[in-house]
Amino acid sequence: MLPVGGHGIFLDARAFLPHLPQEQYPAQALAAAIYLDSGVRAMERGAVSAGRNRETGEEIRPRLELVRITIPRRVYMKAHMDVVAESVYYVLEQRHGIRGLRMTYEPRYPRFFQARFEPLGGDLG
Repeated sequence: MLPVGGHGIFLDARAFLPHLPQEQYPAQALAAAIYLDSGVRAMERGAVSAGRNRETGEEIRPRLELVRITIPRRVYMKAHMDVVAESVYYVLEQRHGIRGLRMTYEPRYPRFFQARFEPLGGDLG
């Protein structure tokens, strides 16, 4: 997302992982792949965060599937930022091997913090 902001970096998971349909949670899969590669935690801001329609129970499909990497001020050194950048680049290079996810546990509230997932058709990449 442009312009780059002051407290976080947002990755467009749909552009990053165009082979994954939204029902396979591309933002969650991307956040998981970055974590598995580097231990860097990121937050999904897409279908998982959007939740379900309270009346119909259907999942809400937001227009954006984003991954947010928080960058607090005066906490990280350049070496930390290098790890994040290198991991995002590595995951980008390996993106075609990243699989979608299936939700295996969906808590009532807040699902984006406590839901559980498993990869479809193999590991996450």
